[in-house]
Amino acid sequence: MTRSETSPSRAQHHSPTQKPNTCCFCWCCCCSCSWSEDDKRGRRKAQETKLEPFPCEPCPKPTIEEIKQWAQSFDKLMKNPAGRNKFREFLRTEYSEENMLFWLACEDLKKEINKSAIEEKTRLIYEDYISILSPKEVSLDSRVREVINRRMQDPTPHIFEDAQLQIYTLMHRDSYPRFLNSSVYRSLVQGGSRSSSES
Repeated sequence: MTRSETSPSRAQHHSPTQKPNTCCFCWCCCCSCSWSEDDKRGRRKAQETKLEPFPCEPCPKPTIEEIKQWAQSFDKLMKNPAGRNKFREFLRTEYSEENMLFWLACEDLKKEINKSAIEEKTRLIYEDYISILSPKEVSLDSRVREVINRRMQDPTPHIFEDAQLQIYTLMHRDSYPRFLNSSVYRSLVQGGSRSSSES
């Protein structure tokens, strides 16, 4: 890696008023309140980043039909807010939640139209997920990194498009099959089936 891969503004001090990751009370309990060592470690890691952590996405409880559709394709899982929440919960157990956080940050950036906001969000995403100095650096190949570094001088909402696709593909190929075989997903299917039979 070269020095050019780190953001010029990386030297800025972290804000002393960084907000802690707050608890949400959504149905999926994807933001756990338990004070296990893993949760404490995750909170410390989240506080080292510059972007505000994305909260659980507000969503209704999924039907058993929706839950089963998540096993049909990764696209169906990622297009469903409840599916993203549960997949994110699973990624946290594998210490790879940064992949989903990066993907969500890119989706948020693509909706931005204000130039100054685009520049600020681009800088924060770079420092949180692209910089080799970040504890939440995502795994990208050198070609994609070089393209991002060239575009940082005049960023657009789609500056991380190649990187986002690479991380999406990584989650699809690597994490998604394990998610479908995990206790997180199996308990969802079993719980949904019980609810369906009782109604």
